[in-house]
Amino acid sequence: QVQLVEAGGGLVQAGGSLRLSCAASVSIFSLNRMGWYRQAPGKQRELVATITAGGFTNSADSVKGRFTISGDNAKNTVYLQMNSLKPEDTAVYYCNANIDYVGDYWGEGTLVTVSS
Repeated sequence: QVQLVEAGGGLVQAGGSLRLSCAASVSIFSLNRMGWYRQAPGKQRELVATITAGGFTNSADSVKGRFTISGDNAKNTVYLQMNSLKPEDTAVYYCNANIDYVGDYWGEGTLVTVSS
């Protein structure tokens, strides 16, 4: 069982920045990958960005150049730095951890609201 604790959501004006963090209860080296997904009202959950145990990253086209995912192995924590935020980035952001042959674990989510 993997527990994920998210922090860092809140209200910010368009153009501003926020940093989300996700602390895992296990070493992130034991995970296949971690990532961030988001779900806006009335929409499906979508991938934002992922990072593998080897440090390879992937992100959605809609956030490329604005959001950066990174990991701190010593703290078992993954971060999502969000810059140049837009109102359409408003959503509940969920941390995800994936383990090969086991499946996915999810955090409870943290709300990000971007005002215009």
